[in-house]
Amino acid sequence: MLKIGSNISEVRIDGNLDHLCRDLDAFQEFGLTAAEIGVHGTDVIRNGKLDLKRIADIQKILNRYPFSYSVHAPNPLNLMDEEDFDLHVDVMRSSLEFTQAIGAEIMVYHPGRFQAEESFGPLGKIVSSEERCRRLLDLEAEILLNFASEFPGQTIAMENARPYRYHSPYCYAETISALQDQVERINRDNVGMTLDFGHLHMAAKFYGFAEIAAVKQVAHLIRHCHVHDNFGGTVYHTDKQQTHQIPLGKGDSHMPVGWGNIDFASIFSCFLDQYQGLLITELRGRYFAATGESAANLLYITENLQAA
Repeated sequence: MLKIGSNISEVRIDGNLDHLCRDLDAFQEFGLTAAEIGVHGTDVIRNGKLDLKRIADIQKILNRYPFSYSVHAPNPLNLMDEEDFDLHVDVMRSSLEFTQAIGAEIMVYHPGRFQAEESFGPLGKIVSSEERCRRLLDLEAEILLNFASEFPGQTIAMENARPYRYHSPYCYAETISALQDQVERINRDNVGMTLDFGHLHMAAKFYGFAEIAAVKQVAHLIRHCHVHDNFGGTVYHTDKQQTHQIPLGKGDSHMPVGWGNIDFASIFSCFLDQYQGLLITELRGRYFAATGESAANLLYITENLQAA
């Protein structure tokens, strides 16, 4: 039976472990069976290093609950960052050590960016040469191959990226086919893909590719899912105020399942029969009260597909 859960919002937790308990209690009330812990919400990694006392405190909390856990590495982690490469490698290792410590098997990693999101400016994207892009892809593949060998019990699930108007392609993983190429190039059983439904929907509209065909092509690589809704419209990176974008159907809104226009049933039909991972309804903190509704909608979709 598939396990359906949600993310622990780093904005809601903001380093407060009492808030972690509060939201895990609510997940039980919602009837969830899984939870995804964002390392960046717990303050367990500081300047690349694990706080061992804090990780012990988190372990005690998580052990009180019956959930299956996955972990999300910090969003700014970028194994293509040449300026602070050693620091990013330390953060990656610490994130995997945290995943191991809490007994999770999946760690979500946002693939490397040719241009870091925090460097986006008003003049648009920084154009990278083909030679630089190839070199950075080589760099990321090499370090992920090393980590896959160092942590054989954890799966590194590389997440497809969302596009940004005026800045894309800032990340190769905006297109499913390019992410597939990198995963298959690494060629390790414990390096796979996180399929993010919201990012897929935005990228398909932005680049004009067919969502269903793209998912069928990578079905064998999908190890984890982030399931949330949107309307597919892209925005300029710095405009993050969701309340202004949703009336226009724009933004990576991370709404509850059923609130946007993603065809979840058609996408799931491409791979659900062979899928063994968790289904994480990854919502923004502003939708926390609708977490149960989102999970129920997701359960309805998947049960109907399995019964067909």
